[in-house]
Amino acid sequence: MLSGKNLTKKYQGREILKGINIVVKPGKITSLIGASGSGKTTLLRVLSMLDLPDSGSITFDKEEYNFPKDRDNIINPYPKISIVFQQLFLFPHLTLRQNILLPLRNNVDEKLIEELIDVLQMREFIDRHPNQVSIGQRQRVAIARALALKPEYLLLDEITSSLDVEQVDAVLNYLLKLKEGGMGILIVTHLLNFAEKASDTIVFLDEGNVIETGGRGILENPNHPRIKKFLSIIKAVS
Repeated sequence: MLSGKNLTKKYQGREILKGINIVVKPGKITSLIGASGSGKTTLLRVLSMLDLPDSGSITFDKEEYNFPKDRDNIINPYPKISIVFQQLFLFPHLTLRQNILLPLRNNVDEKLIEELIDVLQMREFIDRHPNQVSIGQRQRVAIARALALKPEYLLLDEITSSLDVEQVDAVLNYLLKLKEGGMGILIVTHLLNFAEKASDTIVFLDEGNVIETGGRGILENPNHPRIKKFLSIIKAVS
């Protein structure tokens, strides 16, 4: 299990996370929803321990880290915890295929690579460079690079933002397959339909606070007035 308890994080004196509690369970998908600036990406970075929290604790792989005292005792969780950012971070001088293979070093599962190329519909452009393809195509490559590492936990930050409806559906179905295989998945998304189909648990974040957690039913019947307003705005513009 991957979990955070009472997580706080400040940047430049501003408190971004304010005592967050969250659990990502094996074989479950959790969706993280909230307005821009609510702390979603920061929470992903903290849970993956790319950025360490100022206080609170993170439990992963039977290890519990308490902050700040354990800052220098972290066992790097990568690639057991893998994360895909909105920025994608592809190397421009490498082909897309090479970008996927680079983190694997000599541990390449050729069958999995070919499966990802087909599932994410990348066969046509996989040997091009990042500047030769669209943002949506680069997004699929970044997803494949993370999945090729066979993580136990996968954290995804708005990874469907530039995909068309067929590609979103392909990603959704593959994530559901990975979930059935035991992977724990945390998704930041603004796509309510995607969240409703994918999620076992939905967590609403607002100004660094978790204001409501529940099953997918809270997308239709939330209790918190802030969420009701947020969802009504999304539905009005979608």
